[in-house]
Parts: sequence; C-alpha cells; structure tokens
Amino acid sequence: MLPRARSAPHESHMKAAEKRHPAPPSEIVSGEISPWPARRATQRSRDVKREAVVRAAARAFNARGYHNTSIEEIAAALNVTKPTIYYYVANKEQLLLECILTGLERVLEPFRRPRAPGVSAREHLNEMIRHYAQAIASEYGGCMVRAEDFGFAPESMARIKQLKSEIDQGVRRLLEEGARDGSIDTEDPKMTAFALAGALNWIAHWYRENQSMTAAEIADAFVRIFNCGLTPRTDAARVPPPVGSRQRRARAGDAVSSKLR
Repeated sequence: MLPRARSAPHESHMKAAEKRHPAPPSEIVSGEISPWPARRATQRSRDVKREAVVRAAARAFNARGYHNTSIEEIAAALNVTKPTIYYYVANKEQLLLECILTGLERVLEPFRRPRAPGVSAREHLNEMIRHYAQAIASEYGGCMVRAEDFGFAPESMARIKQLKSEIDQGVRRLLEEGARDGSIDTEDPKMTAFALAGALNWIAHWYRENQSMTAAEIADAFVRIFNCGLTPRTDAARVPPPVGSRQRRARAGDAVSSKLR
C-alpha cells in the first residue's frame, strides 16, 4: 500500500511560520545577496561612466583637434577598450555633439533655477556670467565655440542652435529686467547680449588650465569688467580682486621677468 500523500500546509500555518521566520529586508536581499544591483544604481553608474567618456573626449578634442583624435585614443585615456566607448555613443560625431551639448547645458543652469526673492536682475546676470565663463574655460569650451565649423547633420545643428538661442534670450531677458528694476543701465539689450557672449566665448581661444589664474578667478574678473567697465573710480570704490589672484599674477610676472633676463 502506497504511503498517504501529505496534504499542503494550511494558510494559517504558513502565516504563523512567516511570523516566526520573517523575510530579510529588501535592501539586504538586493544589496548583499543578489549580484545584480538595483536598477536605479545601475542607471546612476552608467550615467557616471558616460559622463567620463564625454569629458575624456572633450579633453582629447581640445588637445589634438577633433579630426586628429581617434576613438582608440579616447579609450586608452580611460583604460578601456574601443567597444566600451561605443556602448555609450554610436560614433565619434555623436561624442562631439555630446561635448557641445554638455557645455551649453552648464551655461543654462542659472537660467533654469528659480531666482531667490530679493535677488536683482543684475545679481542674477552676474551669476550667469560666472557659470558661462567657467563653462567656456572647461574642457567643453573649445568644442562649444567651434560648433558651427564641424558640419553637423541638420537635426544635430538644430539642437545646438536651440540651446544657444535659449542662452541668448535668457541674457536679453535679464538685461531687460535689470533696466526695469534699475539694477542695469543698458540702452540696447540685444547689442549688450552680443558683447557679453562674444567676450565670454573668446575665453576658449586663449585660456589654458595651467595658466596663473583659475577658471573661477577669470569668471570673477569678467564680472568686475562687465559691472565696472572702463570708468575711472576712486580707490574706495574699486572692487577688490579675489583672494589669491594678486599672488598668482605676481608669480606669473616674476616667471616672465626671469625668462627675459
């Protein structure tokens, strides 16, 4: 005679067992036992790696030029293989496009943040100038200012022009608001915006990371120039330079003098 099959445990018995031996917390299961990280952590890791690829490409394009830089060289700078680069971008042109878009998005950051109560249009404009100058002085600046020279496809060029137009309109809007609240004196916001952008964009043509002034100090210098202009001022009215900038300029001057002696 066959042994009698054991019946399935009653639901109440199963619940009682769960109370005696509760399941471990989900974070322990996913973080310590499962070899697959949570989806959010995986996406975050991918974003960080993709950003590193774009930054390495921007540095290589600035150092050697876009056409003289290969995907292999960018991969070597990151100690990865060529297929790894292609996991994040389709081709070298997309990599260049990402360099430009990343820089433009940095310039746009202060425009997209809500302005704190009591902050004038001029103060907001000064913040924009600092962001703009530091973005142009970063590894992305060289690609940003030469965007029109690379022969992008029409749809890619349209994305670049859209962001540049957003920056231009944002600067003009701040100038117009400043004229209304009395914090800015400008008779022609459009021409003033062109002058600001032209001066800031030119930083990419002469700035190098190993110079005596940092990108932040150059940004502060541009804020002083745009705010004070060339009008003579008394010593009491002069805006003091950032801490450390005098010493850096002095060291740079001493280095030049020693080469000439």
